Amino acid sequence: MKKGKVLSFGEILLRICPDTNGEWLQDNSLPFYVGGAEGNVATALALWDVPSAYMSAMPDNMMAKQIAAYLESNRVDVSKMLYNGERIGLYYLPKGKDLKNAGVIYDRNYSSFSNLKTGTIDWDEVLKDVSWFNFSAISPALNQNVADVCKEAAEAASRKNITVSIDLNYRAKLWQYGKQPHDVVPELVKYCNVVMGNIWAAEKMLGIPVDASIINENSTKEHYLLQAENTSKAILQQFDKVKTVANTFRFDHAEQGINYYTALFNDNKLFVSHEYFAKKIVDKVGSGDCFMGGIIYGLYNELSSQETLEFATAAAYQKLFIESDATKMSAEEIKDKLKIEKSL
Repeated sequence: MKKGKVLSFGEILLRICPDTNGEWLQDNSLPFYVGGAEGNVATALALWDVPSAYMSAMPDNMMAKQIAAYLESNRVDVSKMLYNGERIGLYYLPKGKDLKNAGVIYDRNYSSFSNLKTGTIDWDEVLKDVSWFNFSAISPALNQNVADVCKEAAEAASRKNITVSIDLNYRAKLWQYGKQPHDVVPELVKYCNVVMGNIWAAEKMLGIPVDASIINENSTKEHYLLQAENTSKAILQQFDKVKTVANTFRFDHAEQGINYYTALFNDNKLFVSHEYFAKKIVDKVGSGDCFMGGIIYGLYNELSSQETLEFATAAAYQKLFIESDATKMSAEEIKDKLKIEKSL
C-alpha cells in the first residue's frame, strides 16, 4: 500500500539571535533562522526523502510568501499553508542557548497561528493524501483556542486511521492562560500513537510521576532507563492508542560537556541507544525536533526499533553541531556518522 505524506502542524517562527554583549546594536545586524518545532521536523523529513508537508498560518504578504518559497526549496510541501491574520510569531534567543533557558523571549501573541479557532479548517481536505500527522505540545501552550484546534486536528486524523505523533515539548513561559499542561495535554495524547519527550515532561504534562529518588543529572543511567521504561508503560496503560514512546536524556555538565542517549519503548520492550559525549557544541535548538523527525523516519520506513532509535539519536546528536533550527545533514551522512561513532 502506498504511504501518504507526513503532515507536521504547528507555528512557523523566526528565531532572532542577539548576542549577549549587545553588539548587535552597534552592528545593526541580527542573525535569524526560520524555525518552529514542527517546521524543523518537516524540513528534516524532506531532506531524508520522506514525503513531507507542513501546515501553519502566516499573513498574506510578501515576507510570508518568501518563507514559504524557502521551505519549498527544501522540498517541503506547503500547499496546505493558511494565509490569514496579521503577523508571524517571533522569539529571541542568544546563540548557543537552550529554549529552556530563562533568557528566551517570546513574541507570539496575536500571530496568525495563535489566532486560529476551531471550525475554520476543513480537516477532511487538509488530511487528504496524509498517512502521518505530527504536532507538539508547544502549540496548545499558546492559548485555549489553539489547544482546541490541536484536539480537532488530532481527532480528525485518528478518525481516519492516520498515525498521530506528539512531542511533549514543555515551555514554561508559554503556559500563561490559566491552564496547566496536565489539564490540556492528556486530551490530545488520547488520539496519539507515538509519544516523544522525556520522563520529566511526561510528569509535567501527563501527571505520570518520576521516582522521587531521581535527581536531575545525579542519578545513574540505569536508574533513568528504568524510569523511562516505567513511564512508557504508564503512558501505554493510560492511553489506549499509544503504541510507541521515546525518551531523550541530555545532560549538560559545565566541565565535562554533554552526554546524550535515548530510549524507545516499542513492542513491550525498551531499546537503548548508543551514548554520545561532546566537550563543546554549536547550537542546542532543534535537536529534539531532529530526534522526533528521526523516530518518524524510522517508523515510516519500517526500520527495526533499534535501527529507528539509533538513527534518530545520531541525527539529534549531530544537530548539536549545526548552526540552524533544522538539520542540514542527509540520512546517508547521519548513517555514516553513526558507523564511525560506533567503531570508536
